Amino acid sequence: MTAIAANLQAVRTRIAAAERESGSRSSHGAPPVTLLAVSKTWPEAAIREASAAGQRAFAESYVQEGIDKQSSLQDVPLEWHFVGPVQSNKTRLVAAHFDWVHSIEREKIAQRLSEQREPSLPPLQVCLQINVSGEASKSGVSPAAAANLARSVSALPRLKLRGLMCIPEATDDPLLQRHRFAQLRQLLEALNAELGLNMDTLSMGMSDDLEAAIAEGATIVRIGTAIFGSRS
Repeated sequence: MTAIAANLQAVRTRIAAAERESGSRSSHGAPPVTLLAVSKTWPEAAIREASAAGQRAFAESYVQEGIDKQSSLQDVPLEWHFVGPVQSNKTRLVAAHFDWVHSIEREKIAQRLSEQREPSLPPLQVCLQINVSGEASKSGVSPAAAANLARSVSALPRLKLRGLMCIPEATDDPLLQRHRFAQLRQLLEALNAELGLNMDTLSMGMSDDLEAAIAEGATIVRIGTAIFGSRS
C-alpha cells in the first residue's frame, strides 16, 4: 500500500467513526459524508496514486493548475471541484472545466459562470462561501447577506445552488469548532425555509476539524494535509 493510499484509508476510518459517534447527524437528516481530496499544489502523480486507491473527487484552488492536471488525467474518471476565490477574468475557464465551485461570494461572479457555462455541459454545482467567523482576512459573504445572494444565485440558469461552504478561524477548541459549523448548518436550514430552496450540501471541515464538522452535519469534508502530507 502506498503512503497516500494508507493516508486515505486512515481518513476514511476517521470519517466513518465520526459518523457513527455523531448521534446528532440523524436528527439533521444529513446524508453520508463525501471525501473531497484537496490536491492543490500536488503533482499529477499524487492524484493518480489517490485515484488508484479509490478517490474520485479532487479540489483545486488555482485555475490553470487545475486545468493542466485535468488535461494530464483525462484517462481517469474524476470529479473536479474549485475551492479558491473566483476572479472575474477566470470565470470562463472555471465554467468550462470544473464540476463544482464551492466559493461563490458575489452575484457578479455567479452571473458570469452562468452565462459562460456551455449548455451542453451539466449544470455547474455551486456553494456560497460564508464568512462565519467574521474575519476581515477571510473570503466569503456575511451570514446577514447570504439570503440575497442565495436568492439571486438560485435563479440563474446553468447553475445548481447546492449549499454553503465555510473556512472558520483555525482553533484547537472543539466547542468553537462545533459552534462555527453549527452556524453554517443553521443558516442553510434558515435559507431553505425562508426562500423555499432545497440546498443539501454543507462543505465544511478539513484535516484538523473534520470530526467537529461531521458532528454538525457536514456533507463534504475538504481534506488535503491528512491525505497528501504537509506542503513545503
